[in-house]
Amino acid sequence: MDTDFINLTPENLSGEHLCCIIRSKKIHPGIEAKRQWLASRLTEGHVFRKLNAKATVFIEYAPLETAWVPIIGDNYYYVYCLWVLGDYKGKGYAKSLMEYCLADAKAKGKSGVCMLGAQKQKAWLSDQSFAKKFGFEVVDTTDTGYELLALSFDGTKPQFSPSVKNQGTEGKGLTIYYDMQCPYVCQNIEAIKIYCETNHVPVSLIQVDTLHKAKELPCVFNNWAVFYNGNFVTVNLFLDVSYIEKIVNRYATT
Repeated sequence: MDTDFINLTPENLSGEHLCCIIRSKKIHPGIEAKRQWLASRLTEGHVFRKLNAKATVFIEYAPLETAWVPIIGDNYYYVYCLWVLGDYKGKGYAKSLMEYCLADAKAKGKSGVCMLGAQKQKAWLSDQSFAKKFGFEVVDTTDTGYELLALSFDGTKPQFSPSVKNQGTEGKGLTIYYDMQCPYVCQNIEAIKIYCETNHVPVSLIQVDTLHKAKELPCVFNNWAVFYNGNFVTVNLFLDVSYIEKIVNRYATT
């Protein structure tokens, strides 16, 4: 296993590969938006650690107090993403990255580490069965099947913000909350705009651009959340046309 890992810093951010989108040789709006978002977060203690290669092998986490998620708790780290894809899977990279995060948390005197999960594993969430091998446990739940997993070092537990329990909005058609943490957001927003305009589907795209907005969202959120006719649907970022049509058909009469 290659152990050449690197942490992003304000000094190296502009020149480092960001892992998620690896095929683009030109300037990509999503990558640049991610860089801008990270530029502010890194000074808050946000950590982006990756293999020093053009590969999807990375972990991204932040102090819970400044993590852009509707989760509250004292002195925790929140894991946004832990991904190892392609030929790098099964070689110990995920274990190494998680162990780094846990060691970092203990070295900084944190109370624990938490992450978003679900009763049934979602393809767009980090592997919760893997996290449970390290001792992560379910500490809070929602009516829509999402869970908050935490590994506590001192017995304290984080929880979803009270607003998460609402799980609804007043909007008609599609309502999508998003921030610029993920490089895929820009292209997905544009594709959804085109689909909704072509098919006359009302859409409200709400950018979460402050920590305060993120902490008070009416649903779980990892950088993206979708409602249709006021009903919470998913935090799945990868909405292709067939998925949108499925959502519209399912909730059209609600």
